[in-house]
Amino acid sequence: MKTDTANKIIKFIQDNGKTTAKQLYDHLEISPQAVFKQLKKLLDAKQLIKQGKPPKVFYSIIEAETITRAYYFSEEISDIINHNFYSVTPSGEEKRGSDGFIYWCEKRKLNVESSAKDYMSILKKCDTYKKDGLIDGLSKMNSTFKKVFLDALYYQDFYAIERFGKTRLGQILLYAKQSQSKEQMRFLIKEIKPSVDYLIRKYSINGIGFIPPTVKRHVQLMTEIERGLHLTVPRISLIKLKTKIIVPQKTLNKLEDRIENAINTILVDEVKTFDNVLLIDDAVGSGATLNETAHHLRKKGIVRGKIVALAVTGSFKGFDVISEV
Repeated sequence: MKTDTANKIIKFIQDNGKTTAKQLYDHLEISPQAVFKQLKKLLDAKQLIKQGKPPKVFYSIIEAETITRAYYFSEEISDIINHNFYSVTPSGEEKRGSDGFIYWCEKRKLNVESSAKDYMSILKKCDTYKKDGLIDGLSKMNSTFKKVFLDALYYQDFYAIERFGKTRLGQILLYAKQSQSKEQMRFLIKEIKPSVDYLIRKYSINGIGFIPPTVKRHVQLMTEIERGLHLTVPRISLIKLKTKIIVPQKTLNKLEDRIENAINTILVDEVKTFDNVLLIDDAVGSGATLNETAHHLRKKGIVRGKIVALAVTGSFKGFDVISEV
């Protein structure tokens, strides 16, 4: 049962549309603490939604047609969806787990329960490519390039899967880069940190290179990843040459163009030598940048042993274009 204060909050928002907490406690003439207590209850009861970030946060009514009805999922399917599903609405609202999955299906007029079974089946198929929590992407490279200069390539996850599109990490990677969200970048760092530590131990890594970005941004994902991993392993200096016209890899649809771009714009500015090296990138579409970076390292004689690569996400097979990131 809603309290008198909760009813007044609902009425005010119905009459005035999107509302701030300050507008509410100014209008109701009660303490901010009392307003926030009622707002939390109304949010938990899914009668209100919260949009924006401090200091600009607004509350609005959830319209009846946007409230999803209950569906039955088995415990196994529910666990898989709650752990893996993540999407972002056109208005920038995060949708996670079962609630997000139901919303996603209903928006597309899909049968929720049968779609949930398909989702579980596809994720299980993807899991067959994983070992120690990582996807082995080297077979993709071998099927794409005549000469592969990497000894191993791993993804934390696929960027996208059949039918359901971008994976949880694919979504978070996309919006971390596009919105330059440090919060989502920190989430990515937390996700890949155990894998980075694992590969350092497994391959006795004593040199790490971070693939430099092409497009200038106020907050650079790879810079944040490099800082956030807090690694003590020596860095290898990799430079993305600045050209008169910046041509991001994601704009090139031909493999030979991507190879040419990587050959001519990636520079290894290093004189030290290393036994085994780990290269870290955000996403692997064609794999041209990582392969040519490894080629440069080999040509300069900087690496005596293995060159291993890790990407947050990668495409499923062969030459692919991840044009969004």
